[in-house]
Amino acid sequence: MPDLIAGLIESGLIADVAIALLLVEAVLLLLLRGRGTARSRVGLLAHLAAGGALLLALRASLTGAGPGAIAGWLLAALVAHAADLHFTLRGRR
Repeated sequence: MPDLIAGLIESGLIADVAIALLLVEAVLLLLLRGRGTARSRVGLLAHLAAGGALLLALRASLTGAGPGAIAGWLLAALVAHAADLHFTLRGRR
């Protein structure tokens, strides 16, 4: 079992698995929310995008991508997080 986990981490597949689970979560949440407002759906997608971008930064790091790629994914996560905060804070008014 430790060899399997080490292999998943070294190859970056651990991030791929987490991204796949995030996509399943997104589909399920969007289906369950059904008639939610467009704003709530966009806020949810921004929230999930922030996590997805962080996972892509992790994958880039694990697979030996350059600093530019990692920084790009981290910047994308920051932008998605800012959008998530915007929708969260506006929804509380």
